[in-house]
Amino acid sequence: MKTYVTILTVMLCFWANTSIAQSHCEDCLTPKDSVVTSYWALGVGMNIVDDSATPFGWDFIKIRETWNAVPYPSRISVGRFTENGLGFEAIGTYNRYREGKLVDGAINPALREYFAIDGKISYDLNKLVGDTGWFDPYIHTGAGFSSIGSEGRATANAGFGFNTWFNDKWGLNFNTMGKWGIKEGSTRQLQHSAAVVRRLGVDKELTKKGEKKLALIEAMEKEMKRVSDSLATAKILEEEKLALEEKRKREEEAAKLAAAEEKRLAEERRRTTLENTIKEYGNVYFALNSSYLNTPSKKVLDKIVLFMKENPSIHLNIGSHTDSRGTHEYNKWLSDRRAKRTIGYMISKGINTKRLNAVGEGEEKLTNHCKDDIPCTEKEHRLNRRSEFKILSF
Repeated sequence: MKTYVTILTVMLCFWANTSIAQSHCEDCLTPKDSVVTSYWALGVGMNIVDDSATPFGWDFIKIRETWNAVPYPSRISVGRFTENGLGFEAIGTYNRYREGKLVDGAINPALREYFAIDGKISYDLNKLVGDTGWFDPYIHTGAGFSSIGSEGRATANAGFGFNTWFNDKWGLNFNTMGKWGIKEGSTRQLQHSAAVVRRLGVDKELTKKGEKKLALIEAMEKEMKRVSDSLATAKILEEEKLALEEKRKREEEAAKLAAAEEKRLAEERRRTTLENTIKEYGNVYFALNSSYLNTPSKKVLDKIVLFMKENPSIHLNIGSHTDSRGTHEYNKWLSDRRAKRTIGYMISKGINTKRLNAVGEGEEKLTNHCKDDIPCTEKEHRLNRRSEFKILSF
């Protein structure tokens, strides 16, 4: 059963944060509960060739006389290793046979370069003895081709080795391989190697102990889900109750807002009606350079006074104005006089002074085009000599 590391990690974190997991910590999944089953591997390292013609005799231990090596990386390999223990690997190596070394049973007279390409099939012995996780012994067989100087030979190969892993990605490989020349009369070789190995495309699998732990975790998770579902049902019922209560509150609030809006609209309608009534009464007009109220003006004010008595909540603003003739200072003084005369008359008729606000505006707010130095008729100038009325509140 393939198990992805991400899923295991999430489950481990989930159970580590529950009281159940804390009371059964020996049942938590750990990295030791899974092993690598298949992967690609890329290796780079060193190789040593023993080509003494009798590498399996006592010359094997005569390292100085028989071993050939170079002081830099001289081996590269790429392989695919499967979950059934089989591995398929291609290996390329380079070496040098130095002068004076024992090669093919004789002293090498001159420097010769060594190239080899080998393919091997390996079997992981952990499949027989049980996986250790970090120590990975194997045996292998295969074939290859070696070139020594200008001489080439096809070889049948066999050997053994092991990997030691630091983690899922990195490890070291150590290997010894016997290489027998297939052509009659060809010599035998021993090739030793050590390499750094990088694993790619790693697939992992739970051990039997890990599978038991996973089964326990799944059972615990199922029970937790049952409890969670019960709590979720109760929560849903509670949320529905709260939703109904919230709906009732929203409806009440909507009703209040609707009532408030209706009240506002009613007030606006009333304000419009009152303002239209005030406009119908018209303005109070004054003679040139005068602030005295004439008979027509008093008739207008009498209507407004009656209107205010019939609507005791109304407050008015009285703005008094002049035409543009005369200086600004004079016109401001004259408009103030007209404002006082207007408000004084209304107070004398019984209107409380707190309900009135009077302002002299001078010549600042003309009703037509009759500004300074613009010729206008007396009738046009008269339209600007006025007191006008606006509702402040009601």
